[in-house]
Amino acid sequence: MQCYCHHMTFRKSESAGYLANHMARLFALGLQERIRPLGLAPAQFMTLLELWNEENLTQKDLVQRLDIEQATIANTLNRMQRDGLITRHENPDDRRAQLIRLTEKARTLREDATRAAQAQNEKALAGFSPGEREAFLAMMTRAIDAMRR
Repeated sequence: MQCYCHHMTFRKSESAGYLANHMARLFALGLQERIRPLGLAPAQFMTLLELWNEENLTQKDLVQRLDIEQATIANTLNRMQRDGLITRHENPDDRRAQLIRLTEKARTLREDATRAAQAQNEKALAGFSPGEREAFLAMMTRAIDAMRR
């Protein structure tokens, strides 16, 4: 059996990882531009999406839901508290974990921030038919699920 390993060349255009990373970077930059006027950073927006959906989450809940490092979410939450977006409250079930709640300021940002994200999604998927969009999103979701396992 022959090995053709040394002949294999890495083609960025055929690498799902490279393309997904490149797309994510461009998406994040576009989103960042759109939410900056609201005083938000992308990491704060990701966190707000979870909290707009369900409040009284712990830092550990957010780490699991966002697939990010403990230190990253800790820094993001500190900035969000400093910026008046969240408050932390004692957890009656676990004294070591605090429950995170949104402030009124964070609640009022929901519509504009969501609209900004939708505009960025629209820009990214503008060249797709409705059927292609559906298939593309389904395939990305399957790839994410496969890597989580």
